[in-house]
Amino acid sequence: MPISTCVLTLPRLVLLCVSLGSAILFTPFSWAAETPSENARKEFVRAVLSESFSEREILLRSLVGYQDSQVEQGLIAWRGGSLYLHETNALKTPFLLESQTDADGNAKGLQVIDGKYVLDSAGKPQLFSQTDLTAVDADAKLRRVIKTTLDLYSLGHSNLMMRRDAIIKLGQAQDPSYLPHFRGSLKDQDTPEIRRALLEAIAVTEASDPDEKVRVPAITTLGKLRSVNSVSILQALFDTARKEPVKAGEETIRSLRIALAEIDRYLWWGTLWGTIFRGLSLSAVLLVAALGLAITFGLMGVINMAHGEFMMIGAYTTYVTQTFFATWFGTSGFGFNCYFVVALGASFVVGCLAGLVLERGVIQFLYRRPLESLLATWGVSLLLQQLMRHIFGAANVQVSSPGWLTGSLVLNDVPFAYNRVFVIVFAGLTVLGTYLILTRTPLGLLIRAVMQNRAMASCMGVRTSRVNMLTFAFGSGLAGTAGACLSQIGNVGPSLGQSYIVDCFMVVVLGGVGNTLGTVSASLGVGVTDQILQPWLGAVMGKITVLAAIILFLQWRPAGLFATRSRSLDS
Repeated sequence: MPISTCVLTLPRLVLLCVSLGSAILFTPFSWAAETPSENARKEFVRAVLSESFSEREILLRSLVGYQDSQVEQGLIAWRGGSLYLHETNALKTPFLLESQTDADGNAKGLQVIDGKYVLDSAGKPQLFSQTDLTAVDADAKLRRVIKTTLDLYSLGHSNLMMRRDAIIKLGQAQDPSYLPHFRGSLKDQDTPEIRRALLEAIAVTEASDPDEKVRVPAITTLGKLRSVNSVSILQALFDTARKEPVKAGEETIRSLRIALAEIDRYLWWGTLWGTIFRGLSLSAVLLVAALGLAITFGLMGVINMAHGEFMMIGAYTTYVTQTFFATWFGTSGFGFNCYFVVALGASFVVGCLAGLVLERGVIQFLYRRPLESLLATWGVSLLLQQLMRHIFGAANVQVSSPGWLTGSLVLNDVPFAYNRVFVIVFAGLTVLGTYLILTRTPLGLLIRAVMQNRAMASCMGVRTSRVNMLTFAFGSGLAGTAGACLSQIGNVGPSLGQSYIVDCFMVVVLGGVGNTLGTVSASLGVGVTDQILQPWLGAVMGKITVLAAIILFLQWRPAGLFATRSRSLDS
């Protein structure tokens, strides 16, 4: 490059450097990028100050998805006629009033642009009387635009579940003005649940479109999505189409019939799996409760009518443990969430102690006298119920689930509650633990020996009375843990045990007295069958039907599903 050219360009270079330096010196934050909230607030202020309706509409539509609480409050205030302008030195600032007022009914003003108070000349928060203020104008047309903006504001919610629920709600409105926003959100959406909700919202909105070429594919899409939320809308369209078949068109009627059939079939399977899951959770409680009853009944031949009250004791132990933990750690947090683990152990121990007291105090004197033991334990059950009414009151008590057992896992619109899943898993572990105790421990060996031949075991030096005591305590402890599990899925009250004692005896007799495998099979059959029959026959008739079926089965097979083998000469 020639030297002359360099000399000529030098002044320009100096001028450029000076300009850049001045820009940096006098606008020190000009290079900092604005946050989404700052940008949304500036757009809102521009919309308020604009005199053009079309410009206001464009600016308001641009606010969708920002999720700034200050802007949301400003929109609500503007639509409700409680947004005002504060003018200082020809500068207009939109603000709204605080809800809290002083003795004279005056309130402080909050600026929408930064959320700070409107200050007077002395730099103190200025007080305003609502009667002295003039609200920013908003006619009916503008209020509709603001309402649409507020409705669509939740499309950018940070919580995915709340965003999904908001999209479903917006789709149910079937407002065609929402479609551009749904499609705009769909382009950059990778989350499957949100994407499905947007597709469903678009299809629900287009299902009522006057053009059949738009309407039919939308209805078909809803059927493929198995959209449970759109059933009422599709059914209403189908009823209307059948009344006016010529106007609706054969293709629309056919697509509506197919879509409704697909969704109905999907709902049928979902209801079935939900019923089976609830039946499994009920079976799990029955299994844990009946397992101890099967052992004690099979070993000692004692009909313990107070077994249900041991479940009640376990449930109340859970309530007391929860109360202690709530006092120590509050009703949330890691400390409180640990209470149920402690309650399971406490329920087992308290149930064992209650069973030990009952066996030593009453039952040991009534062996081989089944009628007297039945009446005595029935009296004990009534006594325990009255005792709990005296201590805790006649009303049910509230047992809350810890945080890790709250909520549900939703698969194909079927909710699987975490507390019920835990009960099922716990029942499986209890069965495994009981099996290992009976087959892999010295106590289990003694229990099986006494069950097969009590007289021979006694002759071999086995202390049968001690085995009876320990076995009865163990069975009562299992009932206590069943009560703890039941507190997570049912009510806890003095009559809790009476609701399950009959079912427990049905399970024990149907499975085969003293047989663990039979108890597992019978509890699954009784629990699931009861839940399947209840929606059709009702709670009472469903239980009566199950009881009648068990009686008929026992007429054919008196020993139950699996008869227990015995070496006793008098069996």
